[in-house]
Amino acid sequence: MLKKFLNGKIEVDVGDITKESVDTIVNAAKSTLMGGGGVDGAIHRAGGPQIKEECTQIRKEQYPDGLPTGKAVITSGGNLKPKVIHTVGPIYKQSPNPNEELANCYKNSLKVAEENGCMTIAFPAISTGVYGFPKKKAAKVVSNTLKTSLDNYPSIEKVRLVFFSKEDAQIFMKNSQF
Repeated sequence: MLKKFLNGKIEVDVGDITKESVDTIVNAAKSTLMGGGGVDGAIHRAGGPQIKEECTQIRKEQYPDGLPTGKAVITSGGNLKPKVIHTVGPIYKQSPNPNEELANCYKNSLKVAEENGCMTIAFPAISTGVYGFPKKKAAKVVSNTLKTSLDNYPSIEKVRLVFFSKEDAQIFMKNSQF
């Protein structure tokens, strides 16, 4: 299923994000940073309690009211080899500007990755599950954001977009604007 874009800098594939061989994986987190369902739950389960402990510290020291939508923070991966960048995607029907907030998830995650020496990064399909962001619209926002943002982060060598299902990957590829 692997497809490459932008001279191979971006890869689209289907798989389990917790098994990616990259420097960091992105968690589609809840603002509480305490785990949840979907990708968030899978990362917390695979990484073990250390991720939650580090997230608890982040909440105490930086974001006592929860991580704001579009922001990004990093923790170790616990039992996972890659570090974990946590970002909160917009809840589509509740967001005043869901496109901008979704774009910020990707931009801020790339920024945090570069600041922490991570040259390879894997993203899930942020906000397209229970948060209700339309998948076709997300494909356009994400592809345009990556196209215009990657030049700002020269040390990022590879971005993998990892989809849970082949159908979701195909929707992305059909609607992306690479």
